[in-house]
Amino acid sequence: MFILKSKKMKRLAVTENALALVQMLKEKFGDLMFYQAGGCCEGTQPQCFEKGGFYIRTGDVCIGEIAECEFWLDKDLFEYWKNAHFTLDVMDGIGAGGFSLETPYGKTFIINYRLFTEEELAQLEPVKYNTYD
Repeated sequence: MFILKSKKMKRLAVTENALALVQMLKEKFGDLMFYQAGGCCEGTQPQCFEKGGFYIRTGDVCIGEIAECEFWLDKDLFEYWKNAHFTLDVMDGIGAGGFSLETPYGKTFIINYRLFTEEELAQLEPVKYNTYD
């Protein structure tokens, strides 16, 4: 008899266009990371940095990886969106803040959200919390 284990539901996905941009940025800058804050000058737009180029705070949450790049959320933003699936996409134009690595290329990373179904909520992959400053 075989027992099938259900696959864990990922919290994060990426479009082909966004993945192509991430790959280009990785070739130019090396290892990357993403951080999405909860407001202020960058709005709730994801920001792409060289890995270690942004200091995450205690309690911030890594919801997954895109092309081996960790995707971190501000702890308060995660609390608000913890029941939503994130899809990283890209659009032409310069977003709020302009600190992200894609900005000089006339691109802006964006997130599309959708709520998880009850079945998906029961099978979510665990998140990683930053436990140090």
